[in-house]
Amino acid sequence: MQYGCLALLSNTVRYLGWIFFIYGLSLSTLSAETLLKKYPSYAYVFNEFDVDESYIYDETFISFVKKNEKRMKHFYTRSVKRGETILPMMQGLLVGDGVSDLFIYLSMVESGFTSDAVSSKKAVGLWQFMPATAKQYKLTVCSSYDERCDTSSATSAAINYLNKLHKQFGKWYLAALAYNCGEGCVEKAIRKAGSDELSILTDNRLKYLPKETRLYMKKILLVAMIGESLTLDFGYQNNDSFIQVEVAGGTSLKEIANLLKIKTSVLEDLNKGVKNGILPLRKKHYKISIPIEKMYVFYLRYEITNRVLPKEKEKSHMITYMVKLGDTLEKIAETYDTKSDVIMFINHLDNDALLLDTMLVIPVSQEKFEKLAQ
Repeated sequence: MQYGCLALLSNTVRYLGWIFFIYGLSLSTLSAETLLKKYPSYAYVFNEFDVDESYIYDETFISFVKKNEKRMKHFYTRSVKRGETILPMMQGLLVGDGVSDLFIYLSMVESGFTSDAVSSKKAVGLWQFMPATAKQYKLTVCSSYDERCDTSSATSAAINYLNKLHKQFGKWYLAALAYNCGEGCVEKAIRKAGSDELSILTDNRLKYLPKETRLYMKKILLVAMIGESLTLDFGYQNNDSFIQVEVAGGTSLKEIANLLKIKTSVLEDLNKGVKNGILPLRKKHYKISIPIEKMYVFYLRYEITNRVLPKEKEKSHMITYMVKLGDTLEKIAETYDTKSDVIMFINHLDNDALLLDTMLVIPVSQEKFEKLAQ
């Protein structure tokens, strides 16, 4: 009789266990369905990071989103506002070199788009490069200049590093995890887990990866879902507000600011990598960012004065020219009484190949300028 009661109790407990399991599973499904409605971009985001769509039903991810989405929405808004002038360039560089522009959210999680961010571990810049990694990817770090704070250089280095990690691991989310904790850490976790599935590697009970890294990919996916569900490409794709130009080593930002008739603080904000306001002499030329509306003033006052061939210095005016079908550099140079190598120099062209409908800047004499104006 006692045995029969115990058996009945055991069956009852087992039955209640199944009920609670099914109830928990249904709650998880309901929560996932809520995420699907709230973040319709999730499938696109997951696909760009090679994450299986079923991860939206992962309990730890659902729990993370519920606990952190309000805070991460505020973080997203602040970050985009802080980085609005640099986002177009960063996205353009990512897409141009074969990395999804959604990796912009990795930079957001790393630095909040603060160009000169410094972590407690001495990682610096938009992509939080450690000194050793910066050296490996040929970023200049010295007392007077830190290329980790330069938007273009740091983003290009991050692209090279991410491409290398993707080639090594085969999946973009694994490249992101390795970016955070290192290749060795991810390799060890995969070996120990016997799997490279995201849900297994980031399981909080199994702890194959450090806690920071387990949260890292969840943060990236969440801010990407927030951002891509709000607006594609941040809404800034047609709002490029600065351009990069080359200046000689040893040049001061104050000197360039005076030439452009703008405040030095404007250039300092755009060029966080330049320390003490002066570019070092260790390299012949450096790229700096200037407001795009000052592009022609720069070419007129700096390029012509400091770098163009002596005979061209008398050409004190600039015009723009849109490349048409059949154009060659020689033909354009002859039309405007200049030289093809000068056009290449001013427009930073690597060779004489021209792309249809691209804009060139052409130096012309005052006489030619006035004639064209008429």
